[in-house]
Amino acid sequence: MSQDKVAVDSIKHTLKALRKRHLLEEGAHAPAIVALSKPIISQGSEWKDKAENLEVELQQCYKAQARLSEQLVVEVAECRASKALVQEKEAVINDLQHDLTKARDECLQLKVIVEEKTKALELVMSENQELKAQLQQMTVKVKNVEAENKMLIDRWMLQKMQEAEHMNEANAFYQDIRDQLKASGIAQLARQQVDGVVRRSEEGAQYFGESTVPTTCNHKIRAHEGGCAAILFEYNSGNLISGGLDRTVKMWDTNTGSLIRTLHGCVGSVLDLTVTHDNRSVIAASSSNNLCVWDVNSGRIRHTLTGHIDKVCAVDVSKISGRHVASAAYDRTIKVWDLQKGYCTETIICHSNCNALCFSTDGQTICSGHVDGNLRLWDIQTGKLLSEVAAHSLAITSISLSRNGSIVLTSGRDNMHNLFDMQSLEVCGTLRANGNRVASNWSRSCISADDSYVAAGSADGSVHIWSILKAEIVSTLKEHTAPVLSCSWSGLGKPLASSDKSGIVCTWT
Repeated sequence: MSQDKVAVDSIKHTLKALRKRHLLEEGAHAPAIVALSKPIISQGSEWKDKAENLEVELQQCYKAQARLSEQLVVEVAECRASKALVQEKEAVINDLQHDLTKARDECLQLKVIVEEKTKALELVMSENQELKAQLQQMTVKVKNVEAENKMLIDRWMLQKMQEAEHMNEANAFYQDIRDQLKASGIAQLARQQVDGVVRRSEEGAQYFGESTVPTTCNHKIRAHEGGCAAILFEYNSGNLISGGLDRTVKMWDTNTGSLIRTLHGCVGSVLDLTVTHDNRSVIAASSSNNLCVWDVNSGRIRHTLTGHIDKVCAVDVSKISGRHVASAAYDRTIKVWDLQKGYCTETIICHSNCNALCFSTDGQTICSGHVDGNLRLWDIQTGKLLSEVAAHSLAITSISLSRNGSIVLTSGRDNMHNLFDMQSLEVCGTLRANGNRVASNWSRSCISADDSYVAAGSADGSVHIWSILKAEIVSTLKEHTAPVLSCSWSGLGKPLASSDKSGIVCTWT
């Protein structure tokens, strides 16, 4: 609107200037015309006509000038409009040039990136070629190793077959000798059961009395709240130690049925117990993934052995030094501990969780019973597996060593109780009974002090007693109203103790 207004004002100004000029020209020409007309009048009408013609031409010139002025104004307006349009186009061109410059910069950056990516791709391709070459070399090596391995396996199988033949011959020879000695050996063991006799073994002389078949419940003790999973007697003593789900360990006088002492400090359920041969320390396996070691005289905890990452379900102490303790947990490990130093000295990794274990009489071997039903022997020094045997079709729940260390008793969830020779791991006897059902994965059976009887609890609350020599039940004890979890026989020959899931402990004579 401002440009149009300026154009209109310019046109008006131009028209005024033309009119003024026209008037001035008329005023300037008038005297000349008058002066000329005087001498020319006489010349007649010719001059007059010429003057009129000149006036007419002059008027036409004025009109032409007016038209030209109007055209000039129009062209000036058009020129200004064209100039404005040109300025707009120049602004657009400048913007396009800016965009073009920016696009060129981006193109250069992209070009640099493409070059870098190309170099990286070439490097990756070269590495890929190298890896392919290495893979081909490794493939050739693997094929060579497989061929060599196959050859070694064939040689090993051949050697094993030869060894198996030699072993079969040796086993046949050994079986013949063993068959001849088995009956005489068991009979001789029975003849050695005399009160007050001193039996000598590898660890020295131990006093024991002849075990009698228990028939009567002397004491029925409410020992623990929530269940009692572990009981055992002190060595050469009638004092009983019990551990329960109430996280306490208690010591009892079985002659009177009275409580002697309560050991506190365990933060989990007590699943198994053991005591050193001097009866000074009690060790408990706990569901809190550790073991607690108490000093019996002070009632205080000496050590808390930590290192397992799952519940500890079995524990035993060496029968030689009383210094080394073995424990098994549901983290598939067996650990050996030094009681004097209070730390783990050996960790054995198992293929199956261990439910029960015990030391051999020489303290150099650990017997372990596992969930897969296998009985395994381990070297305590090296942690290596010495031998194993499929003892049960289901999980082993208990392991108990005979007093002379030659026989190991295993109990399993298949409701069988097997006796194995410690040297050969061959079955010496199998005990079973109608109605005898193992109550849990940690149901503990035991052998009497004179190695004549086996006691095992049942899920129906009964306790069965077998004669090892006759391989038959000689007594069935009924007093518990809950599944029996553990049995323990005093090293003095009597009493027998049993505990159940309700926390009741019974002593039998």
